Amino acid sequence: MTFFSCFCALNSCKAKSGRGQAQAEEIVTNNVRLFSYNSLRSATANFHPSNRIGGGGFGVVYRGVLRDGTQVAIKSLSAESKQGTNEFLTEINMISNIQYSNLVQLIGCCVEGNNRILVYEYLENNSLAIALLGSKGKRIALDWPQRAAICIGAASGLAFLHEEAEPHIVHRDIKASNILLDENFDPKIGDFGLAKLFPDNVTHISTRVAGTVGYLAPEYALLGQLTKKADVYSFGVLILEIISGRSSSKAAFGEDLLVLVEWTWKLREEGRLLDLVDPELTEYPEDEVMRFIKVALFCTQAAPQQRPAMKQVVEMLSKKVNLNEKLLTEPGVYRARTSRHLGSSSAGESSSSQAYKGKQSLNPFVSSTQLSSSQSVTQMLPR
Repeated sequence: MTFFSCFCALNSCKAKSGRGQAQAEEIVTNNVRLFSYNSLRSATANFHPSNRIGGGGFGVVYRGVLRDGTQVAIKSLSAESKQGTNEFLTEINMISNIQYSNLVQLIGCCVEGNNRILVYEYLENNSLAIALLGSKGKRIALDWPQRAAICIGAASGLAFLHEEAEPHIVHRDIKASNILLDENFDPKIGDFGLAKLFPDNVTHISTRVAGTVGYLAPEYALLGQLTKKADVYSFGVLILEIISGRSSSKAAFGEDLLVLVEWTWKLREEGRLLDLVDPELTEYPEDEVMRFIKVALFCTQAAPQQRPAMKQVVEMLSKKVNLNEKLLTEPGVYRARTSRHLGSSSAGESSSSQAYKGKQSLNPFVSSTQLSSSQSVTQMLPR
C-alpha cells in the first residue's frame, strides 16, 4: 500500500496528514528533532533560490535559519524517496546515531505529506568543491597544512563509516562536493547513509554515474560491484584533487587528454610527480606531498583487493612512513564507454577485507615508519 493511499494528497485530508505527523513523533527518538514543513519553509524564505547552496542526486540543499537563530543546512530530498513514515524514520534514526567529528551531523527531519526533508548542521566554509575547485571568486586559499589536514580528516571519517559505524556504511559517492568544511576548515563527510532512503531501481545511481565519472571505481561503474574498495578508489581521486587544485570530473590533462589518475601515473613514470602540485601552493614539504600522491595511487589501483583499507590509508597519511612501492600497480580508469586496466571481481575484495578487519598491527603497504631522521621501526612485511 502506498504512502498516498494511507495519508491522502497534500492539499486535502489535513487531519490524516496530522495523524502522520503524530505517528512520526511517536517513532522519532531523542536523537532526531522533528520539524514542521512550515517551520522549514520559513527558515529558508519559502525555499528561495538565493538560499540554495547545493544539490545532487539526492535533492537540493538550502541554507536556513531556525527561529532560535541557529543556521542549518536543509536538504529537500528528491521525489524518488517515497518511503512510508515508519521506514523513512527508521533509516533517519540509524543515520542520526552515527556521530563522529569528521561526519556532518544530522539534526532532524520533516515527514509531512509527501515531503522528505533532512536538517543538518551548517558548515561555514561550504564544500571542498567550492572552496578549492570552484570559481575564482569563491575559492579559498588553502595552504599545505590545511590540505593535509583535510585529507587526513576525511580519511578518518570514511574509515569510521567503514569499520566503526553500526551498521558499517559504504558511502557510494565520495567526492569534493560531499566534503564540507567548518569554520576551522576541518572536513566533514556529508550524504552518508542516504542511499537506503531510495529504492534500488531509482535513477539516482545512474545520475551520479553521469555526474561524477572522474571518481568512479571501474568495477562499480561497469559491473555494479559496490564494496568499501569503491569508496577507497574515490578517496584516492579526492587526494589528487586536493593536491593539484583541479577537478577530476571537469578537467583533462596533457596532449592525450588524460583523466587525473592517468595523468598522475604518467608523471610518476616520468619521474615528475611534483608537477601535479597546485601552482597556488608555493611552499610545501616535498617528501610529504610525494607520499600523499603515492597513497592516492595505492587507492586507485585497478584491482579492488590491491587497494588499502581506509584505516591503512589514515596510517599512511598521518605517519612519516616509507611506502612499499613494489606493491603499486597501474590505476584503473572508467570512461563513459570504456574502462582501462579493470581489475578482478569482488570475490578478491571480500577475502581482502576479511584479512584487514580489526586493529591493524601490520600494514603491507608500508615498508618502514620514520620515527626520526636516524630511527626506523622494524620493516612491515606484506601478508
